[in-house]
Amino acid sequence: MRILLWHVHGSWTDAFVRGRHEYLLPVLPDGGPWGLGRAGRNWPASVREVSLATLAADSIDAVVLQRPAEAAEVARVLGLRPGIDLPAVYVEHNTPKGDVPFTVHPLAGQREIPVVHVTHFNELFWDNGGARTTVIEHGIPDPGYLYTGEIPELGVVVNEPVRRGRVTGTDLLPGFAAAAPLQVFGMGGDDLHASTGIGPSRLRIRGDLKSAALHRELARCRVYLHPLRWTSLGLALLEAMHLGMPVLALATTEAARAVPAEAGGISTDVHELRRCAELLINDPEEARRRGKAAREAVLERYGLDRFLADWDMLLAELRARPRRGNAVQELLAGQETSEGNGRSMGPGTEPLTPARERNTH
Repeated sequence: MRILLWHVHGSWTDAFVRGRHEYLLPVLPDGGPWGLGRAGRNWPASVREVSLATLAADSIDAVVLQRPAEAAEVARVLGLRPGIDLPAVYVEHNTPKGDVPFTVHPLAGQREIPVVHVTHFNELFWDNGGARTTVIEHGIPDPGYLYTGEIPELGVVVNEPVRRGRVTGTDLLPGFAAAAPLQVFGMGGDDLHASTGIGPSRLRIRGDLKSAALHRELARCRVYLHPLRWTSLGLALLEAMHLGMPVLALATTEAARAVPAEAGGISTDVHELRRCAELLINDPEEARRRGKAAREAVLERYGLDRFLADWDMLLAELRARPRRGNAVQELLAGQETSEGNGRSMGPGTEPLTPARERNTH
């Protein structure tokens, strides 16, 4: 199949485009959220950059939507209504915001476009209304067992920890820094020292590294820390488990399903997690044992082959389903995004939240 999708979430797209289809990614001269294209990624030749404005409408077999405004953009530029003239699915990457658990999903008022949630938690907590839903859990390419744990420090991967504050558990970092020094990777961490009060001797800001360098450097840390309170399921957590790292995570959202106790430590009791951090920092062999358990668990549930097979089944069903009318007009006009309370606008108006090269929220 020839599948149209925007490059919105880098790590999820990295897995999705490794299937057996042809993937068409819109590109614009200035990139941005509507035209990131491949963004220099080392992806298969089956991933093609295209100009949406010059793309032939009959050259597309399906569209994978990830933001509400994308449906309107497909209809405006290609003259095809997703779910009516063109097979479509909508991938919901995020936990609901606002009045949880009463937050209504942007596609709740229609039945033509199925909503694919990336976690069971998301499907449970969004009010999906009458929309058809399914869950396709994450799967990521295996970076291999790279763990050395040679540095007795806690590794953290998170984007925008200062701006997002309590969502990412940034306020919890000083307590963990008392247990062991921290290395924080990701975008937007430059002001962490000032915002947390943690000095450079207990917190190293590593910045936004490319995947290979991130995996190599992260795997040198003794333990991976996942302090996020409210997130779908950070792919950096799954990557750390693939690396063979023991992980410490708050038992919130989907992490409670993804991280078995033997993989490190998982709890809503932060004091318990700090004690576990101290234990693993001071016992390298125990840390290595739990890291191997983490890798075994993540390969069983979040492997790439299972992920791609699940998507192939859904895409085959989508292609076979007869096209029919009356998807909600509000969707094509653009609705509030699932990212927040603002309105999602198409190109030429207020820009969407910038596309991320790495989905580590």
